[in-house]
Amino acid sequence: MTIATGARVEARRFSYRHGSRRDPALSDVSFRIEPGERVLLTGDSGSGKSTLLAALAGVLDDDGEPSGSLLVDADSTGLVLQDPDAQTVASRIGDDVAFGCENLGVPREEIWPRVEAALEMVGLDLPLDHPTRHLSGGQKQRLALAGVIAMGARLILLDEPTANLDPRGQRDVIDAVDNVVRRTGATLIVVEHRHELWTPLVDRVLQVSDGHVREIAAADLDVEVVLPERRHVSGSALVAARDLLTQWGSPRSFSIPEGASTVITGANGAGKSTLALTIGGLIPPRRGQLELSGHLRSGLQKSVHTWKSADLARRIGTVFQDPEHQFVSRSVREELEVGPRIMGIGASERIEELLDRLRLRHLQQANPFTLSGGEKRRLSVATALVAAPALLILDEPTFGQDPSTFRELVWLLRELSDSGTTIISVTHDPDFIRALGDHHLELT
Repeated sequence: MTIATGARVEARRFSYRHGSRRDPALSDVSFRIEPGERVLLTGDSGSGKSTLLAALAGVLDDDGEPSGSLLVDADSTGLVLQDPDAQTVASRIGDDVAFGCENLGVPREEIWPRVEAALEMVGLDLPLDHPTRHLSGGQKQRLALAGVIAMGARLILLDEPTANLDPRGQRDVIDAVDNVVRRTGATLIVVEHRHELWTPLVDRVLQVSDGHVREIAAADLDVEVVLPERRHVSGSALVAARDLLTQWGSPRSFSIPEGASTVITGANGAGKSTLALTIGGLIPPRRGQLELSGHLRSGLQKSVHTWKSADLARRIGTVFQDPEHQFVSRSVREELEVGPRIMGIGASERIEELLDRLRLRHLQQANPFTLSGGEKRRLSVATALVAAPALLILDEPTFGQDPSTFRELVWLLRELSDSGTTIISVTHDPDFIRALGDHHLELT
């Protein structure tokens, strides 16, 4: 499959304000991207990067207010998101890749040659009837990329496509993207905070700051981030497992030290998230033993998955991989007030502190579902921290964070651990592991 030329993109004083916001997400943006160029789009969390990608893809909210012009010289634009599961639409990989072609009305006799060519281009050497549920996160991202290519997209938009992937999955996706743009000539725009992954691949860097866009040199992206150091682990176990079999993975035996920060690592599909949810009492184990210390149980029975929700929330805070799965309120402030209200505790000072520490103050009246990916992640962490639980479980806590918010979040977690909170984090981030990996549990 060959694309003669990539798309030309041009913004002329383009602005956009979300319907639920007072201030514009993008303001008077002007830039030009030539056909076939590869562009890295960077900027602080919440600066407007994802909004700009949505505008280029033509999927902005209908209730927003655009102005100016945004020109995309392409019949088809492909958008790949950061969550691999959010863009898988069919049970078999061939059908998944064909889905976009069918929506575009591509003749049936052309679809399957396109599907096979696209899968070959992204390096997914699997039968067309291979179940999508058996794919790893990196394979799902390459599957989404194949769907974009099969549609004949001349503009490929990637919104942090490696955010939730292990190092091998990241390399596979980046290599696949490199191969695709070389062979098709498509124009590429990729949003990424870990710029070092993509700078060898791109031609230019555009930075979004306070809704404005300017071009910068790749060397200007280097920012020194001072992080805490890992601590020596001592003391008794807060969590102990023996031959624990969860809903995914093999039986495991391990212990989690009390008052320290533990990181859980492993390849995509190893069962990290399932293990974290099992420890947090949200999924029952299939068999084996899972014991929590008497200090954490505080008189409750041993089976954590049988605890009442209020008892669980007082002792264990859990941050899901997808932040939206735990949002229930109409504003950021109301979201922070839900937990304390249910538990009957006062937390007004804690809420004010978290709004400032996690840079959510200016968003306190915003709908949580309208936040950027990084802002949603910080809000989900804040909702778990507001009740000051003895055990805090976080699934990929730093995805979508720029260097400044990453630093704030890591130091906040370090302070919590130093004050006696036990922290368990599922992560692929090497900087996070270096700073908070007091204890390391690797799943194979």
